[in-house]
Amino acid sequence: MWRRSLKLWSRNSLNRKKFKSQGKYFHQVQSSEHISVHPRIQDAVSSGQPVVAFESTIITHGMPYPENLKTAHDVEKIALDQGVLPATVGVIKGKVCVGLTATQLEELASCEDAIKIPKREMVWAVSQQLSGGTTVSATMFAADVAGIPIFVTGGIGGVHRGGETSLDISSDLTELSRTPVCVISAGVKSILDIPKTLEYLETEGVTVATYGASKEFPAFYTRSSGVNANINVENPTSAAKLIDLSFTLGMNCGILIGVPIPTEHSEDGDLIERAIQQAMIEHEEAGIKGKDVTPFILKRVNELTDGKALVSNISLIKNNTEVGCAIAKELSLLRKAKQSHRTLINHGSSDIDIPKRTFMTQSTNSSSNQSLLHRQSKGLSKTKRCFHSNHADRVERSQPVVIGASVIDFVASLKSSNIVYGGETNTGSLRVGFGGVGRNLSDCMSRIGQNSLFISAVGKDIHAQNLRHHCQHMNLEGLVDLDYSTATYCLVIDSNGDVLLGVGDMGISNELTIDHLMRLFKRWHEIMKFESAISQAPLVVFDGNLSVEVIDQICHFCSKKHIPVWFEPTCVSKAKKPFVSDTWRKISYASPNLNELRVMYAALEGEETVDFDRELSLTDKLRECLQLSKRLMESFYCLIITLDEDGILVVRNSEPEEPFLLSKIDRSEGDFTGMMSAVHYQPFADDKMSENIISVSGGGDCLAAGIMAGMLREKSPDTAIKMGLLAAHLSLQSHESIPVSISKQDFSEDYVQRWASFEPSRMM
Repeated sequence: MWRRSLKLWSRNSLNRKKFKSQGKYFHQVQSSEHISVHPRIQDAVSSGQPVVAFESTIITHGMPYPENLKTAHDVEKIALDQGVLPATVGVIKGKVCVGLTATQLEELASCEDAIKIPKREMVWAVSQQLSGGTTVSATMFAADVAGIPIFVTGGIGGVHRGGETSLDISSDLTELSRTPVCVISAGVKSILDIPKTLEYLETEGVTVATYGASKEFPAFYTRSSGVNANINVENPTSAAKLIDLSFTLGMNCGILIGVPIPTEHSEDGDLIERAIQQAMIEHEEAGIKGKDVTPFILKRVNELTDGKALVSNISLIKNNTEVGCAIAKELSLLRKAKQSHRTLINHGSSDIDIPKRTFMTQSTNSSSNQSLLHRQSKGLSKTKRCFHSNHADRVERSQPVVIGASVIDFVASLKSSNIVYGGETNTGSLRVGFGGVGRNLSDCMSRIGQNSLFISAVGKDIHAQNLRHHCQHMNLEGLVDLDYSTATYCLVIDSNGDVLLGVGDMGISNELTIDHLMRLFKRWHEIMKFESAISQAPLVVFDGNLSVEVIDQICHFCSKKHIPVWFEPTCVSKAKKPFVSDTWRKISYASPNLNELRVMYAALEGEETVDFDRELSLTDKLRECLQLSKRLMESFYCLIITLDEDGILVVRNSEPEEPFLLSKIDRSEGDFTGMMSAVHYQPFADDKMSENIISVSGGGDCLAAGIMAGMLREKSPDTAIKMGLLAAHLSLQSHESIPVSISKQDFSEDYVQRWASFEPSRMM
């Protein structure tokens, strides 16, 4: 009876849909009064992006405060740095939340009366409006509801010692037998009966595998348990294939993958094992039973080992996260590859050049997706009509156009301050990211909810393939394939975080000629009549990586169509490109920093040298910005000048309260001289917002993109500018230029104004 009521509750309280696309099921999840799936989790799952679920009992019952909160943040950061979206599950005031916010994590971590919630008590916790951490069984249930295939935890429950008579068996094992979610764990704690646990899972038909070189099942704090699993997966690709095949065959049960604790933290295993045995004796003497046993033993073991057990616990959780995220990424790639293969089989080939992403709409609206899939199922003859319908939607939305660089970023961070030259190896870390100012702008805008048509040049190489995969959420139909290497940039950073060296291969940006663009426009015109869509764009954005010729042609074309143009200078050396002729007079918006503004002014005045090395107070900076801006504002409509830690200065040829100009700007009526206003914005709402800065590489691009998105969504100028500041803040706290954590749901007007509650200062 209880099981039936739980199923009815989950079925009725959550609007969960599945629709079939090319032989694969995608989840369409909507929140309800009882369960809340974060919108960015919904979007990621429905688009096939990698997502990993995390439990929250480790926050509420597994570690003391504040180590629990720090570990939760660290784990989510590991996922984000790998390009995987973390979805921590918990119950907050009677609502099951999939994808806890930072505020909710803090609330759970510091809540003294948070309860431990297995699946059997989830209905009760919700009915009583309680808050607590979800165990493995409850988290598996929530992950399955949200369509998340992989769940990372520390260790799972199992058969307790003496379980053959007490029948004390964790519900984690039962949930594994009936819920199709892959659980990544460090095995089973040695306080449990590991052989009987594996026997139980075998009886229930659950696939159990070890990860790495050995088949020996791990025992949480130690790499060895003396018991082997029948299956071994050596790498993320093998694991992803196992998971995908299990779900494809409809096994309707979970998979358990045991990941051994890192070797350097397994050395304390014997010490911890002795402490476990001591804690077992104490819990029996104290008469502690049921779900209170594990928390008591873990706390006591940590005391007996002087904190070494906690260090090992944190280490294995982070290690499990890295493994789980790697598997999630491979699973995402595998499923998308299978989907593309099915698409080709179902539709065959065409006599026209079809862009690769034409078959799948970017909208997450289920009705539009189903409508598109219905048209596709009618065959190739109907596909051409699908193009025009999709095009019509885009024209109606009047997407902006972004033209600029796509760059693969390599960042080498040295760990030692003693740098060794002469071909020797320096210890450090290497990260690969995706950059390019134009790409960053389009990426950030799309994550905030404002899609744009992105035009860029890429090579016919593996870098371009990786970029296409990473940027699938963007409209990439404007990518031009050239016989050059995709732009790459390598940055070497010392142990203090200072830049030592930068090497860039950016030649392809100069090869994107106006002939390429015209051929691209012509191809669009023949296939999907995209030229009219570009002509109706409310805004065209370009970065300084383009050649002077292309910049001139873009500005000339947009001027004829009365389309406002936004220039992103990119860097000091490229800021002067539009100013070598009268092209600058066709630009409406620009977003330079102070040094780039100095270069732009010097180019107009014919000055050869620019003095950058000046230590100025904020007052002097603002005074200089206003002086330099007056010359440019003879034709510009708006300058957004970044001042690093001193915020931004917005100079406009209008009153600050007036909406930003978009869509059509007719310059034939003369210039804007005499209308100039200037407003200074502090960088953040308070001093705390500037803490924990990880990287500044994408801050300026996110600032500009956030403001553009606000403008295009017809927000007030104040809200649009604060949207930019919020996007920049999120970028500063991530290794990625454009963090995957950025979501349009975090940029509602109410939230933005609460986050940035400060008032700007009007200068003139």
